[in-house]
Amino acid sequence: MTAVVAPRRERSASQRYRHSLWLLTKRDLQVRYTTSALGYVWSILDPLLMSAIYYFVFVIVFNRGSAAEDPYIVFLMTALLPWTWFNGSMNDMARAFIRDAKLIRSTSIPRSIWVMRITLSKGIEFLLSLPVLVIFVVISEFTTTPAHIRWDAFYSILGIVLEAILIVGLGLIIAPIVVFFRDLERAIKLVLRLLFYATPIVYGISRFNKDSLVKHILDLNPLTGIMSIYRASFFAGALDWPAVIIAAIESILILGIGVLLFRRNMRAVLKEL
Repeated sequence: MTAVVAPRRERSASQRYRHSLWLLTKRDLQVRYTTSALGYVWSILDPLLMSAIYYFVFVIVFNRGSAAEDPYIVFLMTALLPWTWFNGSMNDMARAFIRDAKLIRSTSIPRSIWVMRITLSKGIEFLLSLPVLVIFVVISEFTTTPAHIRWDAFYSILGIVLEAILIVGLGLIIAPIVVFFRDLERAIKLVLRLLFYATPIVYGISRFNKDSLVKHILDLNPLTGIMSIYRASFFAGALDWPAVIIAAIESILILGIGVLLFRRNMRAVLKEL
């Protein structure tokens, strides 16, 4: 009899968790999209402006000529859109518990849901921004260097999974720690700024020799392998399996560390809030 009842309770708790997660995620999306006249536009405006700036600098001003990265606007967008997901999530993780302190103290649902909520809502925004990439791909058909989708695009699912794991793992570490050290919120912004240039976004990893020190250092960044997965959808030779394997190992390791630290620190976090 006990063996029958236990699974039902477990399923019920799981259903409550998913229901609460979706409600909080839905609330986030509604706040962003229904309280602003330009709703959806704001979610894609940042990567669009960044793409325009880098395109002007590297193509118009410096007249860069790497055929492996043409069309460059598509090359940029395939990395800038997932970077926006990562960057936005990290910034929100830094104030996740502080912003909803009263709700977190008063609720009985698992506090990890605040980390999952940010990952999911930003992930949905990332998926909603993909039509913009499609538009640039279509426009490139009328240029001398059109972009064509490749069968490697199926690996994008792996890229999404790995990036989600990485974001959740880092979120489980960042969200509680910032409660104790508030200055870390500003430090995280500085680190993200540096990480942007340490990630192959405005440049390609194929520019570096496989045995070079720079290549080995860049491979230590899990986003390097993840970005190579996304770019493989349109650019031959972009997929770097050694970097992807490193990204997978590091993402899973970070998730494990995040879960461990989150569980150990949650009582202290609730007291601090």
